[in-house]
Amino acid sequence: MKFSLNYTGNTKTGNMPVSTSSKATCPDTCGLKEKGCYAKYSFLGSHWNKVTSGERGIEWADFIAAIKKLPSGSLWRHNQAGDLQGNNNVIDHAKLTQLVKANKGKNGFTYTHYPLTIDNVKAIKSAIVAGFTINASADNMVQADNAKALGLPVAVLIHRSAGNVTYTPKGTKIVACPAEKSDSVTCASCKLCAKSDRDFMIGFRGHGTAAKHVDLIAMG
Repeated sequence: MKFSLNYTGNTKTGNMPVSTSSKATCPDTCGLKEKGCYAKYSFLGSHWNKVTSGERGIEWADFIAAIKKLPSGSLWRHNQAGDLQGNNNVIDHAKLTQLVKANKGKNGFTYTHYPLTIDNVKAIKSAIVAGFTINASADNMVQADNAKALGLPVAVLIHRSAGNVTYTPKGTKIVACPAEKSDSVTCASCKLCAKSDRDFMIGFRGHGTAAKHVDLIAMG
């Protein structure tokens, strides 16, 4: 299984290191896995396919070494495509621990569609305490409220018609991704998803060729 690290990011993330993991890392519980995944259909698609096939990328040990070498304080995004390593919807705690240790002194963040089982939540929270932010990816408002109740930072799909500020059924504020609203904002300048202690969720609207399908998923 291969992984890649782009040190200069892309137009959405801005100038920051961004990684890509093989499609094999994506858990079956991801509601976008079969249809709706932006990375699958966007400009990332070709790159992601090559990382998945092994044509491009590096081995896990080399990837961990590359993360360790990032300058202290670096903001970086793990997985513009792909997810944490795991098996049968269970996060690989050992691999995650290696990643978290490599991130020490840096400001890494990511998202995961792994099911929020007791063991997976424990692994996610341990990573967050150690300085690596993992956002629970929710496909709809119900999932988002459930993840919030577990004490996790949340990123949730919202309908394209949703306002820039909305609320879940249980009253938690959702702020639409600022980078989706302005060409002058990037992940590198926004940094909200890297803040694990925020009291609001980040909302992501569907876009691209699968936007209508994403809207259906977001409506639950």
